[in-house]
Amino acid sequence: MIWFYLISGLFLGWSLGANDAANIFGTAVGTRMIKFRTAAVITTIFVILGAVISGAGATHTLGKLGAVNAIAGSFTVALAAAVTVAWMTKLKLPVSSSQAIVGAIIGWNLFTGSPTDMNSLTKIVSTWVLCPLLTAFFAFLLYKFTMWSLYKINIHILEQDAYNRIGLILVGAFGAYSLGANNIANVMGVFVPSSPFTNLSFGSLFSISGTQQLFLLGGIAISVGVFTYSYKVMMTVGNDLFKLTPIAALVVVLAESIVLFLFASKGLERWLLSYGLPTIPLVPVSSSQAVIGGIIGIVLAKKGRGINIKVLGKISSGWVTTPIIAALFSFVSLFFAQNVFELKVVQPHNKANVKIEQETNKEKTIKAVIPKIEKEQRRISNYKTEE
Repeated sequence: MIWFYLISGLFLGWSLGANDAANIFGTAVGTRMIKFRTAAVITTIFVILGAVISGAGATHTLGKLGAVNAIAGSFTVALAAAVTVAWMTKLKLPVSSSQAIVGAIIGWNLFTGSPTDMNSLTKIVSTWVLCPLLTAFFAFLLYKFTMWSLYKINIHILEQDAYNRIGLILVGAFGAYSLGANNIANVMGVFVPSSPFTNLSFGSLFSISGTQQLFLLGGIAISVGVFTYSYKVMMTVGNDLFKLTPIAALVVVLAESIVLFLFASKGLERWLLSYGLPTIPLVPVSSSQAVIGGIIGIVLAKKGRGINIKVLGKISSGWVTTPIIAALFSFVSLFFAQNVFELKVVQPHNKANVKIEQETNKEKTIKAVIPKIEKEQRRISNYKTEE
């Protein structure tokens, strides 16, 4: 029965692979610089690695938005998001799976009466605006620098073509890893609170946590989606919106990959904290919005020539309607799951346990503050002694 409930998450992973792989290699395949099968194999390998190794960061933020605490609820929420993404994919729209899962989780919150963490929601929604803007900024700078460098170095066109192909493969691998690390939260994040898996240990070599096992399954589902249905969307991103040159395609993928990595890296977060610098929120951002932002950055670098406004408007409308459709579908699906199929979509909160948890949190806070107070008292005492 547990595996049946995971089907919706696997379906969502398939939908993400069918749709979001276009955001990694769509520009390269669209410009005929890389064959589709080559792009699919590279995406498969590095998406799985990114999901298993670095997928935990963005998942934590998504979990705070709404902790779906029953496996049947997780199934229904993931199914609502998956159907939304699959439908948009059928329309050849590079839609955001991040927006779909956020909308589905909010639908669960509304149905169950659970509070929506507005701080997390604000953080996530703000990235829907920041992500394409940041990618456009990086793409603009990278394109200007690349064109200036090529002008100065004066590489032969055949040699430049070979470098472009190698660059697209390397940057695509980085982008696939970042996609797995950032977007696996959309696929399996809702199953983490009710994960059916336990930790596996392979002697003294290594161990895989229950969460990593979920992420591995999600990564495999994404890979199946890449091979079976991503070609059409790749051609939409690579050709219909804006005719990209091979160099522009390389820049777009690099800019997108950087942005996805910034919003998924716990290592970068720790490094920034160690120097007292403000951190970048670990949030599952939209790779669709990132790649469109990168293309717009190229357009601006070329002074706004050649963009298909009609296609851009069609894609943007999908971004607006996705979370709304997913939330409505999630709410209705949960109603049927609970009242027609009599599934437990939410675990009732035990007030006694909540009170114990609150008291425990207070104790932890007090224990954390006491050493700082004692340290400050010693400093004052030493200062008075010196006087």
